[in-house]
Amino acid sequence: MTNLADYPLLAQINSPKDLRNIPQDQLPRVSNELRRFLLNSVSKSSGHFASGLGTIELTVALHYVYNTPFDHLIWDVGHQAYPHKILTGRRDQLHTIRQKDGLHPFPWREESEYDTLSVGHSSTSISAALGLSVAAEKEGLNRRTVAVIGDGAMTAGMAFEALNHAGDIKKDMLIILNDNEMSISENVGALNNHFARMLSGSLYTGIRESGKRLLNNLPPIKELASRAEEHLKGMVVPSTFFEELGFNYIGPIDGHDVNGLVDTIKNMRSLKGPQLLHIATKKGKGYQAAEQDPIKYHAVPKFNPSEDSLPKSKPSLPTYSQIFGDWLCKTAEIDKKLVAITPAMREGSGMVEFSQRFPDQYYDVAIAEQHAVTYAAGLAIGGQHPVVAIYSSFLQRGYDQLIHDVAIQNLPVLFAVDRAGIVGADGATHQGSFDLSFLRCIPNLVIMAPADERECQLMLNTGHKSLSPSVVRYPRGNGTGETLPSVNEVIEVGKGRIIIEGQENTTKLAILSFGTMLAEAQKAALALGATLVDMRFIKPLDVQLIDKIQSSHDVIVTIEDNAIAGGLWLSSK
Repeated sequence: MTNLADYPLLAQINSPKDLRNIPQDQLPRVSNELRRFLLNSVSKSSGHFASGLGTIELTVALHYVYNTPFDHLIWDVGHQAYPHKILTGRRDQLHTIRQKDGLHPFPWREESEYDTLSVGHSSTSISAALGLSVAAEKEGLNRRTVAVIGDGAMTAGMAFEALNHAGDIKKDMLIILNDNEMSISENVGALNNHFARMLSGSLYTGIRESGKRLLNNLPPIKELASRAEEHLKGMVVPSTFFEELGFNYIGPIDGHDVNGLVDTIKNMRSLKGPQLLHIATKKGKGYQAAEQDPIKYHAVPKFNPSEDSLPKSKPSLPTYSQIFGDWLCKTAEIDKKLVAITPAMREGSGMVEFSQRFPDQYYDVAIAEQHAVTYAAGLAIGGQHPVVAIYSSFLQRGYDQLIHDVAIQNLPVLFAVDRAGIVGADGATHQGSFDLSFLRCIPNLVIMAPADERECQLMLNTGHKSLSPSVVRYPRGNGTGETLPSVNEVIEVGKGRIIIEGQENTTKLAILSFGTMLAEAQKAALALGATLVDMRFIKPLDVQLIDKIQSSHDVIVTIEDNAIAGGLWLSSK
């Protein structure tokens, strides 16, 4: 537990109501204490870090101005919501975050009345906020709605769909665009480049430099013009983008000036119609190491804040993500038509080396899973060999495209589905517990689940050489130390293998294992004298092998890292 005597103002804040009783001129002190508290707590417990440091002042300002929880505050994704949890009655439980029976890693409705929307995936905030603003209008109690979305999340199509609708129906709501030039990886895409071009383009810079020359001999006016320079940016950007969508645009303003934020948000709170406030922040603000490397400090293990680097993990076996990245590089060396696609998860999917060595074969499409899948379909039709690297829970967002644009057309797209099954501390929104169920019903799709890293690469080889769409689903975590195959080795599609022949006994038991739980299944099989089968393929199932097992065993048990409904459970004989 943290000693609250070190945080005299923060110690008084058990709810936003307490925060609103503090004089506004004390808010910089509150922000400073909140930043120190976050650093002290997360360094001891681990968790998401750099994003929260970047939203300290914004969080303070929002809860200071708005009457939360009556007014609705929605955080997009929620990596940045730790300060929000601290100010909304969960300060003393923050050290339990991402632990069993502890705080949820993201805003979660069941945890707090201040968490308006349960989140975990990006770009949902504007849609939900618009729905809440319509409901508030019908309610007639003057309830306000605010959505906070990062510039990375703004690259997703869902955000644009919501912006378009909000600008059309013109309900009262505020969207805060938290622009830190980062999501998890560096931001990519035309929108991000658009902001940079507009703020550094000839129109803005020409007006600025001409104004400086004109006012150079008039110091008081020159000083006034200098102060107005940021406002000039706000005159250029909205006419080209947000105001065309129907929003009243303000900004960009300093997202670390808490009093400036309070004053601006107070003014905007009373404005009618859809409003957009563009703030500039720095991910990792206030902790130099996180400012310099916000990707590394996005989510951290336990660390010593007085040291300049995170602790080095003990040498271990490569993760499945690293194994995939290694396969990608080896295969690209001999296949110049291989192209790899990621929806803004280069680091998490093990693609850093590939992106550096094969930049012309690497595509980060930003947070746009639907586009990623159909883009791969186009590449396949054009004769390229696309590989889509995507988390299991993110593939859900491209489901329609997977069916219509890839599978029905029987296009040879390989999906490397990472984080399949239970992934741990990130909670329900990130568990890959449904992909076996939602993929099995799709026509033409081959679905593979490796038992170890050797099988993982064999299956990637097989999928890459296939003329049909295929999926290799693998978990978060490390391999077992198996020797890796060459990039030319493949396995027969739809064929499993018997690992252990069961002992003769009264009741003959067979265990059918799908995926990386084979090692644990082997322990059970040896203890029970059971037959153990590594099924390898979820689709097509090895029906011939299953018939053989069923005819010679009394009980069949399946082991699969997936929800039961729609999974591979087989009834006993």
